[in-house]
Amino acid sequence: MRRGGLSVNGRRTIALAGIILAGAASVSAADDLSAVATLGKQMFFDASLSASGAMSCAFCHTPANHYGPEPGIVVEQGGPGMDQPGFRTVPSLAYKSLTPTFTIGPENATSEAAEAIPMQVAETSDVVPFSATSAMAKLVAANQAPTTAKTGNTSGNMVARGGMFWDGRSQTLQDQASGPLLASFEMANTDIPALATRIRASYGKPLGQLFGDQILSDDRMTVDEAAYALARFQVEDPSFHPFSSKYDAYLAGKATLSAQEAQGLKLFEDPKKGNCAACHLDKPDATGKPPLFTDFEFEALAVPRNPAIPANADPAYHDLGLCGPLRTDATLAVNCGLFKTPTLRNVATRSVFFHNGVYTKLADTVRFYVLRDTQSDRIYPKAADGTVLAYNDLPAAYRGNIDRVDAPLDRHPGDPPALTDAEVDDIVAFLNTLTDGWHP
Repeated sequence: MRRGGLSVNGRRTIALAGIILAGAASVSAADDLSAVATLGKQMFFDASLSASGAMSCAFCHTPANHYGPEPGIVVEQGGPGMDQPGFRTVPSLAYKSLTPTFTIGPENATSEAAEAIPMQVAETSDVVPFSATSAMAKLVAANQAPTTAKTGNTSGNMVARGGMFWDGRSQTLQDQASGPLLASFEMANTDIPALATRIRASYGKPLGQLFGDQILSDDRMTVDEAAYALARFQVEDPSFHPFSSKYDAYLAGKATLSAQEAQGLKLFEDPKKGNCAACHLDKPDATGKPPLFTDFEFEALAVPRNPAIPANADPAYHDLGLCGPLRTDATLAVNCGLFKTPTLRNVATRSVFFHNGVYTKLADTVRFYVLRDTQSDRIYPKAADGTVLAYNDLPAAYRGNIDRVDAPLDRHPGDPPALTDAEVDDIVAFLNTLTDGWHP
């Protein structure tokens, strides 16, 4: 059975066809899509599917922003009255259909290559998903831990990878949609029957024509097929995965990087400098598919706490990523503080960075990696006595999970940062070449 739902719009008016994106491809016209995807497209922009009547998928995932949030928003506000704040920054939906399902397994050349397996739209999958019999469950039973270190891995080291959201808790595009649809701080449908009622009110006839009238008498099936239509829209419409950046043109031999961009790429790949490519893979895979700039694995980086998130006003609250609070099936302590590595495609168009949006400038985001432990006073706040409150958004019990192995995170207080400010600027210049919609 297909699972899933939709997502979130209302305060913005967006036409259903012919949208010219800012730096991205245009949303396809209806005649370019299958009937199922066309229906999903209508739903994507439909605010009536939320309890407030003011949220659609496009509310948080605007086409003009590469299907990410509007600039300046750390967490979106939703709920029945549009006054309930979220807990994490909104990821872009661009390239999400190419995300592998959540798995636990050894990190080796074969598994690295498998990261290119796209997210499955239907209920079938070519990889083993998380379940009670999965590798994660076996690790929990054995009180063992997956590792996120990139260096010195052996076939015995188990790593988590893939899945939707910052914590990988949903397997497919349909699964992902059910989260925002039912979340009290987003689209706020109280339960599956309430959501199915909303769906049938506007889309009962086309859903029956596409999937059979029998689905309309089953609330779960109604929601599942609607979610499937949303997924098909994201898979079929090329604006979700255009691969139209300058870097794509460069890889195809149709563009030349500037001197600064080329230097930034060199630093991005240098294992002793930025070492960004260790997690944000930047080369085509074995089949020639363009890189997605992520290995989909999970890391504990210990970024600073962001006071702009309302939930963080409670000192007892901590967002621990893979082990909760939004995910509830991977609560082993060694998973706490780990978040999925995002794609860097279109990263230069974002205005907040990391899962908590603590940085608002891309250069500061890059700089975090080289200053976190070498000059932690430039990263974290200080107590009244001047003590640096390092790792202030991760409880002490979980700080053993922090990546201190991979360069440039392997340095110590007093060591020179791996990158100078000029080199940080070079990497930022390169990251700008990852923005879709580039023209010579």
